[in-house]
Amino acid sequence: MATLSFCQECNNLLVPKSDPQRRVMYLWCKSCQSEEPAQNICVYRNDLLTVTKEKAGVTTNLASDPTLPHCTMECPSCHHMDAVFYQDQSKRTETRMILFYVCTACGTNYTDPEV
Repeated sequence: MATLSFCQECNNLLVPKSDPQRRVMYLWCKSCQSEEPAQNICVYRNDLLTVTKEKAGVTTNLASDPTLPHCTMECPSCHHMDAVFYQDQSKRTETRMILFYVCTACGTNYTDPEV
């Protein structure tokens, strides 16, 4: 992580500057023009976050899992009215709380169409 550095002589903010001939980066004071070598060569870091759609995880034998809660939800494939449900397991703050349903008759994964 980049930190702010201040001039030893005049206490003003030091800004990063590069010397392409020597291929080095240094910190430079705009007020008194003093220079000092940069300790951290990372000036700016842009973390790109790829947005992914919520996906159902591993769902083998979830319909027969006795620890999962059941609900009355119509399966879009076989129209059976019993399903187990579980919450999305992603730990990202950008995702909303989404419930996945698994039909107890055919094992189809689906989400609530009204949400």
